[in-house]
Amino acid sequence: MEKDKNSPLGFETALARLEALVDAMEQGEVPLAELLGQYEEGTKLLKVCEARLKEAELKIEKLKKQKDGSASFEAFEPARGD
Repeated sequence: MEKDKNSPLGFETALARLEALVDAMEQGEVPLAELLGQYEEGTKLLKVCEARLKEAELKIEKLKKQKDGSASFEAFEPARGD
């Protein structure tokens, strides 16, 4: 299923495409003529991923409340899986 060009790109979709671009570039599979265009696409995808992560962080901050109902804005520290 292909998304409409005007619909927002999801985090997982953008990240998967970005990873595919990086893998192709690292393996030297991208001809020089296409490299610049793919680099530009990767930059745009990175911005999409950053924006989606920031939106999620803000939602987490909004949802986090103390028992008395006042907001408790604490930095979200994701667990790192090594």
